[in-house]
Amino acid sequence: MRVVSIPNLVLLSVTICCSLTETLSNGTSPNIIIMLMDDMGWGDLGVLGQPSKETPNLDAMAAQGMLLTNFYTANPLCSPSRAALLTGRLPVRNGFYTTNAHARNAYTPQEIVGGISKDEILLPEMLKKKGYVSKIVGKWHLGHRPQYLPLEHGFDEWFGSPNCHFGPYNGSVRPNIPVYNNSEMIGRYFEDFKIDLRTGESNLTQMYLMEGIDFIRRQTDAKQPFFLYWAADATHAPVYASKSFLGKSQRGRYGDAVMELDYSVGQILSLLQGLGIEKNTFVFFTSDNGAALISSPHEGGSNGPFLCGKQTTFEGGMREPAIAWWPGHIKDGTVSLQPANVMDLFTTSLALAGISPPDDRTLDGMDLTPVLLNGSHKLHNRPIFFYRGNEMMAVRLGQYKAHYWTWSNSWEEFQHGINFCPGQEVPGVTTHDQKEHTLQPLIFHLGQDPGEKYPLSVLTMEYQEVLRNISAVVQQHQKTLVPGMPQLNMCDLAVMNWAPPGCEKLGKCLKPPKSAPWKCLWPH
Repeated sequence: MRVVSIPNLVLLSVTICCSLTETLSNGTSPNIIIMLMDDMGWGDLGVLGQPSKETPNLDAMAAQGMLLTNFYTANPLCSPSRAALLTGRLPVRNGFYTTNAHARNAYTPQEIVGGISKDEILLPEMLKKKGYVSKIVGKWHLGHRPQYLPLEHGFDEWFGSPNCHFGPYNGSVRPNIPVYNNSEMIGRYFEDFKIDLRTGESNLTQMYLMEGIDFIRRQTDAKQPFFLYWAADATHAPVYASKSFLGKSQRGRYGDAVMELDYSVGQILSLLQGLGIEKNTFVFFTSDNGAALISSPHEGGSNGPFLCGKQTTFEGGMREPAIAWWPGHIKDGTVSLQPANVMDLFTTSLALAGISPPDDRTLDGMDLTPVLLNGSHKLHNRPIFFYRGNEMMAVRLGQYKAHYWTWSNSWEEFQHGINFCPGQEVPGVTTHDQKEHTLQPLIFHLGQDPGEKYPLSVLTMEYQEVLRNISAVVQQHQKTLVPGMPQLNMCDLAVMNWAPPGCEKLGKCLKPPKSAPWKCLWPH
C-alpha cells in the first residue's frame, strides 16, 4: 500500500493555530450556538446508525447541514474536554490535567481545589471584542469556587451547575450540588431541583431548553450577536428525563434522555427559523467524550463501531457525534471526513466573528470555515492527539492511528467490576497494565479497522512509512510543548459547595470542615 508523505508545512504548524480564515461575504458576525452533550456516544444518533432511529431532529439537522464523522474531543473525560473547547488548547497546555500519577484522567469533583486558570482566555472573553453577549446553560465543570465560575471568565449569564448532578447528600459529610442563576445559587440538586433516582424523572432538560429559548429571544429583540453554550447533562449517569419522555424509548431510560435532548435541539432550531435568524446563526452539536460504557446499557450510550468508551483514548472514548448547521452557508446533506476536534470550535468561532485569535499562546484548534462553508473535500492532513492526563497516548494522522501507550484501567479496578471496554477486550490493546509502545507503536488503519482490533504488522513497508510520518509529527509536538501548571492535583473537603454565593438569601449555607488538603487520588 502506498502511503502519502506529509508536507513539511504540516510539521511546521502542528503546534500552532492553523488559520484558514476566509472573510464572510456579508461581513456580519453571526450568532453562535454550541450544543455540548454529556457522555453521549458516536453511535447514539439515528443518522450514525442507531437502529431505534429515535433522534429525528438531530437526523434532520444533519440532513440540513454537515455531518463530521471524524470529529474528536480533546480528552476522554468531561472537565478537560470542556476546558479545551473554551480555550482552544489541549488540557496539558491549559492546566486541566494532573501530575499526581502517570496518565490519569482527572476532573473537577466538589473537593477539587483548582479550576480554570485566570491566565487562560476563554471563547466568550474573545467574543466580547465584537459585542457578543454570552450565556452558558447547563454544566460548567471548570471549577466551582467563586473565582472559577463562568461570569468570572467572560460569560454574561449562566443557568446551571458547576458540577455533575451526583447525590443526594445529607449536607453533613458532603453538600448537594448548587444550581446557579448568574453569580448566585438559587437552590441545590435533589432539594430544590428534583432528580428522582428511582424513576429517572427530572425537569432539568426542560428548564435548560426554556433558558436557552429565552436568551435567544432576548438577544434577537436587542439585535445583539450572541453566543449560547448549551451544555445539557441528562445523558450523564444518573440519567434523567421529564415525565412526558420517560418510558418512550426502546433503549430504556438512557434513550428517554436522548429523545428529550433531541426534542430540545429541534425546538431551538425551529425557534431560529421562526425568528428569521437561522441564516445568521451558526449551530454546532457534539459531545464532551464517548459514551460511558461502564453505565451501559441502562444509563450509558453507544459508541457505534468504535473500541471502548469514556475514560479511554481508544476511538470509543474520544470520537464524537458532530453536526454543523447554518442554512444558506453550509450545504445541505454534506458529510465531511476532515479530522477535527473540539478545540477547532474556538478558532472557528473567532473566524466566523471576524476576530483574530490570541497571538501570545499556542492554540491547538484549526479554523474549519473552508470545510464548513466551501464543503472542501481536500482534507487537511493535521494530527489529532489523544492525551490521558500528562501522557500523549496516541496520535492520528490521516487514516492511521499510532498508540504509544495503551491502558483501559487497572487490574484491581477491573476485578472489582469497573470495565471501560465491556465485551470488547482486545489482547495486547485494551491492556490493564500501562503498556509503553514508544519504540514500536501499535498502528491501526482506521478506515479499514475503525474498531482498532487489527494492528499493522511491523514488518510491512506500510507500517514503516506510516511510523516515519507520525514520528516526525510527534517529535515536533513534544519539542515545542510547554505544559501548563496542573490545576487538578489538590483536593480539600473544606472547598466543597458548603456556602456558595447566594446561600445566605436562601438559608442554605452549610458549615465547612477544617481545611486539610491532600493530593487527589485519580485511579484511572
